[in-house]
Amino acid sequence: MTAFKLAAGAPFPVSKIARLGGGDLTLGKPSEGFDWQMIVVYRGKHCPYCSRYLQELEPLVPRLNGIGIDLAAVSADSLDRAEPHIAKLGINLTIGYDLSIAQMKSLGLYISEPRSDAESPRPFAEPGLFIINGDGTLQVTDISNGPFVRPHLETLVGGLEFIRNPDNNYPIRGMLE
Repeated sequence: MTAFKLAAGAPFPVSKIARLGGGDLTLGKPSEGFDWQMIVVYRGKHCPYCSRYLQELEPLVPRLNGIGIDLAAVSADSLDRAEPHIAKLGINLTIGYDLSIAQMKSLGLYISEPRSDAESPRPFAEPGLFIINGDGTLQVTDISNGPFVRPHLETLVGGLEFIRNPDNNYPIRGMLE
């Protein structure tokens, strides 16, 4: 089986998703005041690894915002699953929900069928992380087919601080075909 994957340096496919708390969240367009966006795709309420990752991510938001990076975390969970889950975690991240299978495919994510309704009532995306730069292109990407493989957050944020420093003139990597 072959699957489409977003290429480093490619335009990021802008799309809208429902936002926890109301309204829409635009993937690929940072909120006002930011010029880059970081999108963290998590598996959903059923995944303890994702819950921990979101909790570890929240204290790093001020550093990301300080270098002009907006953050959004998204999943395929429905509102009735996402809302109590995020409330239970006690985090205050921008959360998108109801990620569709078509959106998952457009992002090149791995998609899994639930093992049972107890896990999830519908297919869900495996973890993904996308950094979209000010030109709307994919600066950094990481996708996984399981919950155990994700970027170490301190290392990631430190790397983004390095990339965003104009003195470093750091290019998009991995573009040689």
